Amino acid sequence: MTLQAVGIIAEYNPFHNGHAYQIAQARAQTGADVVVAAMSGNWVQRGEPALMDKWQRTAAALAGGVDLVVELPTASALQPAHLFAAGGVMLLAALQCRWLAFGTEHPDMDYQRLMAHLPTNPATFKRFDQTYASLFQGYLREQTGITLNAANDILGFFYALANQRAGNPLTLLPLARRGSQHNDTTIAVQTAFASATAIRSAALAGDWTSVAAVVPASTLALLQGAQLTSWSDFWPWLRYQLVSGDVADLRQLYQITEGVEYRLKHAALPNATFAAFMHEVKTKRYTYTRLQRQAAYMLLQAKPAEMLVQPQYLRVLGYSAAGQAYLHQIKKQVPLPLVSRADRDWQKGPGELDDRAGALRTLLTGIDQDYGRIPVKKDDSE
Repeated sequence: MTLQAVGIIAEYNPFHNGHAYQIAQARAQTGADVVVAAMSGNWVQRGEPALMDKWQRTAAALAGGVDLVVELPTASALQPAHLFAAGGVMLLAALQCRWLAFGTEHPDMDYQRLMAHLPTNPATFKRFDQTYASLFQGYLREQTGITLNAANDILGFFYALANQRAGNPLTLLPLARRGSQHNDTTIAVQTAFASATAIRSAALAGDWTSVAAVVPASTLALLQGAQLTSWSDFWPWLRYQLVSGDVADLRQLYQITEGVEYRLKHAALPNATFAAFMHEVKTKRYTYTRLQRQAAYMLLQAKPAEMLVQPQYLRVLGYSAAGQAYLHQIKKQVPLPLVSRADRDWQKGPGELDDRAGALRTLLTGIDQDYGRIPVKKDDSE
C-alpha cells in the first residue's frame, strides 16, 4: 500500500491543544495515512530561542499525533514570513507530501486574487515612517479589497505564493483556527485553547495550572521537566558581543543594514534586560519581530551567504512507526539527502549554521543538540 502524507509547517513552541485539533482535522479532511511536520529548530521565526529544544518539541509533536518531524533549517526558520513559507513548502514537497494543511483565521481567503495583484516595484515599500508589513498589507488592500493582517492569514498567503512559485506540488488545505488569537498574551479561564505566546508566558512563570488546561498531558510533562529558555537567558551574551564588537564587523552579518548596527550597539550598554533593549531600539520602521531576528542573527554570527540558501538536506528529528514506514517508502525518491544522524561532514558543511544554533543552547543547558543525536522514536504503546 502506498502511504499518503499531509504536511504541516510548524514551530510547536510549545505543542498545544490547537495543534492537536489541527492534526486531527488534517487527517479527517484528507484521509492521509501520515502527518509530516517541517518544524523550526532551536530558534523560531519571531527571532526567539525556542522554549524547549527541538528534540523535546519533537517528542511533544509525536505524542500529539505527528508521524514524522523534519527540521526546518535555521536559514529558513529564522526569516520573514515569505522566506519561512518558501523553505517549509520546499521541504514538504521534497518529502513527497500531497497536501499542506495550515491554520488560518479566514480559510476561504482568495489567495489567487491576492497573488494576481502582487506589486512589481520593490520601491513601493521603501518608506521609513511605516513597517514593510504595514505598507505591503495596505497595498494589497487597496488593490483587492482583502484585508491581510492576522498573522496566520499572512502566513497562509505566503504558503500559497511559495507553492505556486514551486509549481504547485502541494494541495492547500486551509483550516479554521480554534481558540484565541495568535498573539494573545493571557490564557482565558475555562478554555481548552490558548495562543502559544500566552502558554510560553505562563510556563516561564511556572503557572502550571493554567498551562495544564490548554496543552496535552505529554506536553505538560515535557515542559515541567525541561530547562525552558527565553531571550533573557541569551541577552548577556548578545550584550557582550554588541559592547565589545566593532560596528564594521556587525555590518557583515545578515540583515544588519540601514545603520541599525549603530542603534543596536548604542543601546546595549545602558539596558540591563533584553526587553528594555528592544524598547529602546524600536522605531516606526522596524517591528519588534524584525529587531528580534536581527538580534538573533548577531548572536548566531549569521552571514548572508549562510542565510540566503534553500534547504539543502532533510534532517530527521523523529518518527512514529507509520512515519518510519513512510520514510522507507520515499527514501529513494527524495531530491535532498536524508540526515538521520549528524556527523562531522554535516557539522562542517551544510549543517554548520544549525549546529551553531544548537551549540548556543548547549552552552546554556548542557544538552547536546546535534552531533551524534539520533531521531526520537515514538513508543507505540503510548
